[in-house]
Order: sequence, then structure tokens, then C-alpha cells
Amino acid sequence: MVYSQSRFSAITKSALRGARRHWMAIGIPIAVILILAYATAFLIDEPLRRYTEAKMNHALKGYTARIGTLDFHPIGFSLTLRNVVITQDAHPDPPVLRLERLSASVHWRALRSGKVVGDVELVRPSVYLNLPQARKEINDPTPVKQRGWQDALQAVYPLKINYFEIRDGEATYIDQGPFKPLHVRAIELIATDIRNRRSHRAYPSDVRFSAIVFESGRVSGDGQADLLAEPNPAFRGDVDLSNIELDYFKPITNRYNLTVDRGVLSAGGHVEYAQNAQTVSLTHAAIDGIHVDYVHTAPTAATEKETRQKAAEAAKQANNAPGLLVKINELRLTRSTVGYVNKATTPSYRVFLSDTDGTLTNLSNQQVEGTAVAKLKGLFMGSGTAHAEATFRADQAGPSFNVGVRIEEVDVTRLNDLFRAYGRFDMASGRFDFYSELDAKDGVVTGYIKPLFQDLQVYSKEQDKDKPALEKMYEHIVGGVAKVLKNRPREEVATKAQVIGRIDNPKVGTLAALGGLVENAFFKAILPGFDAEIARGGRAEK
Repeated sequence: MVYSQSRFSAITKSALRGARRHWMAIGIPIAVILILAYATAFLIDEPLRRYTEAKMNHALKGYTARIGTLDFHPIGFSLTLRNVVITQDAHPDPPVLRLERLSASVHWRALRSGKVVGDVELVRPSVYLNLPQARKEINDPTPVKQRGWQDALQAVYPLKINYFEIRDGEATYIDQGPFKPLHVRAIELIATDIRNRRSHRAYPSDVRFSAIVFESGRVSGDGQADLLAEPNPAFRGDVDLSNIELDYFKPITNRYNLTVDRGVLSAGGHVEYAQNAQTVSLTHAAIDGIHVDYVHTAPTAATEKETRQKAAEAAKQANNAPGLLVKINELRLTRSTVGYVNKATTPSYRVFLSDTDGTLTNLSNQQVEGTAVAKLKGLFMGSGTAHAEATFRADQAGPSFNVGVRIEEVDVTRLNDLFRAYGRFDMASGRFDFYSELDAKDGVVTGYIKPLFQDLQVYSKEQDKDKPALEKMYEHIVGGVAKVLKNRPREEVATKAQVIGRIDNPKVGTLAALGGLVENAFFKAILPGFDAEIARGGRAEK
């Protein structure tokens, strides 16, 4: 037994020495090969960096790329780029893109089906754009798809990209003026099967993305895409917005004479963007606490008219356009203030609706979607109650709507800036009501507008004691005219103006209104310029 154990031990030791020699014979050459491969990779990192950088810049048009370092990994045939910077040639400072790391490697799962494709991951990309850079980009006659961005990314890694991921990205836009930057952070995006290797669907790539917008807003999406579609990538999926602060958009809204303060937007729905189909269908949308004014000034009058004409033309083209669906199932407006400021008069004035709540349901650009219904209520000039109801239909013949407005119990002194601007007087006391119904169909608008005053006192000895004598006399005359025109049993001043005409040039019964009130002063004070606007077609443009 002792002999057998000794012999077994000797045999075991001999076998182990043989196995060790066998693995050393295999392992040493492999180790040498790996050392040589990594040494070679280390030596070629810098030449490969310069080559990749030159290839990227050859593809880009109007931009220049710089690569900090490049690490090539022979095992896995992967590489890593660090500290990538891209600048706009016209405005190189600051860079439009900073990228902490770009990793590219073989997509191993695709190898099972005999496909050799790549994965690309971007870590902490930071996109920056200011107003001069944005204008250069917008005015560049070369289409975006021809500026070489995809070719530049393809120059980094020779394999066709099949999986793309962004981790912890951010984007910033800085406008001219004292505005807060538009900043989106924590951008996460994953797109799979870009080359359509597995599904062979019209939208092969599953896409998910999310981001933090401004301070506390969020956006997320989940859908499918065809990122290789021509002429532009296509997407179809669900998108959700929550708590988006609207006053961040001041750099944009100010250009359209809109001043926006406060307010948040939340919305969700389905979006599709492709060559032959564009859909934005919101199941819900809500705007809460917004303060928005449209500001009219004399220097911008021509621009405002041009903007209205462009908006009207765009709406006309979108109306019942094939392949285009814009729909809002329900939009809610809560705790908001909406106003109109006219700085073209002396003095300037502001008309507004505060504490506004409203709903808009079933709004669409397609007639087959049915009739939209809007309801609105609030405080007119912070005083009397205001109610409005309207229906809208996307008829082929043009805009089709019915609007009813009721404003009651308004303290007339809240309108004194309007009276001063258009009538050169103000009110000491009184009440104002307003009623209107307008209907448009087949290109024809009909209806009426009826302002109504009660218990008017134009001249007040105490309020007007410091005014010039001629101005006091004028207010006495206005007050006297108001008394003459009063409806004696009800002690009110009223006039009713009929509106009738084609939608492109509706006309108001101006002579009837002038006969009811001297120089139509009261009427124009209530709706400043409305009579003249209707006479020249302004009503249809709004």
C-alpha cells in the first residue's frame, strides 16, 4: 500500500508538471501576443487620434472637431475618445459641443446572426448654443443632413452603428438680453436596432428618452424610430411633459410681442413625425398660473400685421391638410391672467382678464374630428365677471366658429385709461356691461356687439379739480351727451352694432354706432380700434 501511494504521488506530480509545461507553452505566446498587441495599440493611439480627427473634420461642414485622447482596445475591437470638442467655424467661442467620453465597440449580440455592427455610447455630452451661433445655423443654406454629422460619427468607428446611448447629457441655449438660459439636463437616451437587423419593422428602433427641463420640469418619451429614414429620421411614440416653466421662453415669446411671466405646462400624448405623416395628438394639456400679455406698439405695427398674415396663412394650409393631424382632446387653463397692452396710444392702456379658468376640448385641424368647444371665465379688469363660450369647426370653406361673450358688473373707472386714450376724458363712476355674438360660416361672418353703461358720472368736482378748464368743460359736454342718450326707464347708455361681411373683409355697422353715440367714443373706448379693425378686415385676422 505504501508503494502504491508513492507511485501514485509520483505519477500525479509528473502529470502536473506536464500540464504546467503545456499551459506555459500555450500561455506564454498568448501573453507575448497580448503584450505586443497592447504595446502596438499604445503606439498607434496618437496616430489613430490624428487620423480620426482629420476624417471627422473632412466630413463636417462649418464645424471643426478636436479629440483630446484616443484609446484603442484590441480585445473587443473597441476604442474610447475623451475630451472631444466641436466648434462652429463662424463663432468658435464657446464650443457648441463638449463630450467627456465616446465609447465604440462591436455589438456582440448581432454577431450571433452573422451581422457585424457597432455600439456607440456618449457620456456627458454638453451642447451649447447662443444667439449668433443659432442664427448662423438657421441661415446656413446647407441642409442639416448634408453637414456631415452622421459621417463624422461614422468616421470614429468603421462599423455601422446599431445601438446608440446618451448618458447624463445636457443642452443650453443663451439668448441676447437679460434672460435665463434654456437649460435641459440629465438627458438619457437609448436607441436599439438602428440598422433594422432583427425586427424588419417600418420603425425598427426602440427609443426611450428622458430629461430634466429648466428647474423642475421633466420630459420623457417611449416609442419607435427609423433613424436612417430619408430625408429625415422618423419617430412614433408617446411623449409626456410635466411642470415646464413657461417664463423661460421669454427670449422666444418676446419676438412675437408676447410677455410671459410665471406659469407651468403639463401635457401628454402621441407624436409621429415621418415624411408622409405628422401627428401631434394630445390626450391632455394644462397651463396653470401663466401671466401673458400681447404688447402692441407703433414701431412694431407693420411687423405684427405681417406676423398675423403668416399665422393665418399657416393655419389655412394646415386646415384639413392630408397627412397632418393636430389634435388636443382637452386643454385646461387655470389661475391665469391674459391681457392686451397698447403702447401706441397716449396714454397707453392694458385690458386684461384675471383669475381665468377655461377648457378647450376636441380641437383639431381636421374636419372629420368634429367640433371644438371652448369655455372661459374670469374677472374683466379685475372687477366684473366675464364668460365666453365658443365652438370651432375646421371646414373646407375656411374658418367656421360661433362665439358668445358676456361681461357684467365692471367698475367703469377701471377703463379710464381707454377713455383717456380714445375719448380724452375719464369716468368718475358707473358700471359697464358688454354682450356679443359672432358667427362665421362659409366665409361669412354675422353677429352683433353691444356695450352698455349704467349710472355714469363723467365729471366729478373732487376727482377733476386739478384738470385744465377746457378739459373740465369737455367732460361736462360728454356727461351731458351721455344723459341725453340714456334709456330713461333703465338709466343706461347702450348701442348695438351689427357685424356682417365676408371673413376676408367683414364690415361693422359703423354709421348706426355713430348715430347711437357721439363720435362712437364709448364704443371705441370699450374695444379700442375694434370698429376700424373690422372695417379693414382686422377681425378676421385675429
